Amino acid sequence: VVRHDGDDPYLVVAADKGTATFSDIANGIAEDRGFWLGDAFASGGSHGYDHKKMGITARGAWVAVERHFREMGRDIRKEPFTCVGIGDMSGDVFGNGMLLSKETKLVAAFDHRHIFIDPDPDPEKSWNERQRMFDLPRSSWEDYDKSLISEGGGVYPRSLKEIPVSPRLKALTGIPADKASPPEIMKALLKADVDLLWFGGIGTYLKAVSQNNFEVGDRANDAVRVNGAEVRAKVIGEGANLGATQLGRIEFALKGGRINTDAIDNSAGVDTSDHEVNLKILMSGPLRRGELSAEERDRLLARMTDSVAAHVLKDNYDQTLALSVAQARGMKDFDAQSRFIGDLERRGKLDRAVEFLPDDASLRRRAQQGTGFTRPELAVLLAYAKLDLDAELLASDVPDEPYFASVLAEYYPPLAAKRFAAEMQRHRLRREIVCNAISNHIVNLAGPAFVSRMKEVSGAPTARVVRAFAVADGAFGLSAIKARIDALDYKIDATVQTRMYTDIADLLRRLGLWFLSNVPANADLADSVGRYRDGVDALRGTYSSLVSDYEMQDTMAHIRALTDAGVPEDLAHDVSALPLWSTAPEITQLASARALDVDFVAGAYFAVGSTIGLDRLRGLASEISASEHWDRLAIRRIVDDLFASQRVLAGEALDGFDRARVAGLKRADGAQAVHVWAKAHAERLARTQAFLAELERTGDLSIAKLTLANSQVRELAEV
Repeated sequence: VVRHDGDDPYLVVAADKGTATFSDIANGIAEDRGFWLGDAFASGGSHGYDHKKMGITARGAWVAVERHFREMGRDIRKEPFTCVGIGDMSGDVFGNGMLLSKETKLVAAFDHRHIFIDPDPDPEKSWNERQRMFDLPRSSWEDYDKSLISEGGGVYPRSLKEIPVSPRLKALTGIPADKASPPEIMKALLKADVDLLWFGGIGTYLKAVSQNNFEVGDRANDAVRVNGAEVRAKVIGEGANLGATQLGRIEFALKGGRINTDAIDNSAGVDTSDHEVNLKILMSGPLRRGELSAEERDRLLARMTDSVAAHVLKDNYDQTLALSVAQARGMKDFDAQSRFIGDLERRGKLDRAVEFLPDDASLRRRAQQGTGFTRPELAVLLAYAKLDLDAELLASDVPDEPYFASVLAEYYPPLAAKRFAAEMQRHRLRREIVCNAISNHIVNLAGPAFVSRMKEVSGAPTARVVRAFAVADGAFGLSAIKARIDALDYKIDATVQTRMYTDIADLLRRLGLWFLSNVPANADLADSVGRYRDGVDALRGTYSSLVSDYEMQDTMAHIRALTDAGVPEDLAHDVSALPLWSTAPEITQLASARALDVDFVAGAYFAVGSTIGLDRLRGLASEISASEHWDRLAIRRIVDDLFASQRVLAGEALDGFDRARVAGLKRADGAQAVHVWAKAHAERLARTQAFLAELERTGDLSIAKLTLANSQVRELAEV
């Protein structure tokens, strides 16, 4: 064995097949050698989490499958769906997966021994039979009760030369002949017109047209492998590893199929192993000191099984959601994502050829054609975004920030966090756990290109971007809003949910830059979050008496669209008001600088925007279609300038107000202050208003016009 890494006290082994047996052997060696990890050296042993019993890998992949169908407007928990699978009921991923919905109509499956065909299964009876087989110590498709198989089906050994093709099997597979060889049957099943293709067994069955079988590297399945473009299933779930090549996935996705990657779909097993190992490390100190017996530790691990599973499945939920939001944004983020790829490549963090990501020429073609990244490609970007952010955070002081102390506790089940609170601070991987959790949260909520985009626009280091995100998320309660949207699964159209998640991501982009510019690098995070949260809370739900008719009409239209779609009214109001909320930091900063009431300052701030027409100008700016990266940056920068000018002008109006009368004044008084200011500066204000009106009269707003308008407003603010 050649070891290229330096010394490190931490190494965990994950056994693939025969997990419990191999893990016990590995842990036995670790314990015999006195390795400090003990039986945390390998997860899934006799005193760890039994992945098959938990069904965790299949359950994680099923979260992805359910999301695909939910976004198609289907609920596979309650309505029948057809499925072709690879594997048998004795297998962990296949067996558990085919028991996760009682509406599953498994029309066919195969493994290395048999081909199972049931063209029109009874969902309830077939589910019960699969459960019976799963409970057997060992089983194969030969054990299936043949009396339950529908007409035209059966169980056939793969050793047969030919298998009869019934009319129903012909309808399912499209095979015209009355007989076919097992490989021909299996290829046809992989291309069958079904709802779900479930990979639950070993082997690579899907490639791209551009690939040959030698490139795939799975000779055992060369005879049955098909191309992505040939697959007619609506959804592919990759509970097993390497069911498809990456190019095969991309090809399937380009023709409209719904698929992630195996790394996304079956990540729950690895995630569970991480939790097990970190729980064992957490309890290793008390165990060595005799404060905890081995038996008690094992009982605690068992009691926390459901809590660990819930945490892991939430990770799967959020990660697949991040892909859906990124996919929904499509070309809006294409340029930022492309630039992120280039940045990773320049820093030696990514090899495009290895990850099958488009080269520069292909990216240019896609930009011209309006074809964004496919979901499998976005899955790769998501992974690299998290890995890159995680590594940079670990090299910073972010994980040592007191503000992020709760992140560590939230990683663990409540039982462990409460009982071993002191041990958490001594955990050898404390910083790594915190960095990993922060990275997951940021990328899942804000998108794979968020941090890269913030760094490029601001020139700020990663640590500052993360702090800005933390202030924005904490002050505005964005994670809490996301949780309320999550709760609407199967209650409203998934596309409506996705649009609301996108609204959160849009706000984070604006607020991230604002907080980067306005919150000092050494500011206390808790204080910053508290200060801006107070400003947000003071204005929440009260914007109707602040904003102009222009902004109110837009907000009310958004609210009506959401409530008509079934969104609860309180959530519809909060999501629709997100663009208005983005003004809260400006108002809070101005109120804090002048020691004035937030409500009073808000009245002046919005009155200035309405008086000059800045609200309408920003609205028109958002409608400018800009294909070039630098044009989009210019628009965003100008919009930020307009907000800043609005703050300056509101401050000027408040400065002219009688300071002896400010106590107890409210928003109407702030608006009055602007009225007084406007009369005092009527001439220069009229020039600016006339200039903006002339720009709008001469046609649609362009970047050039917006630049001139911004200059005029800044001139007004600087006089």
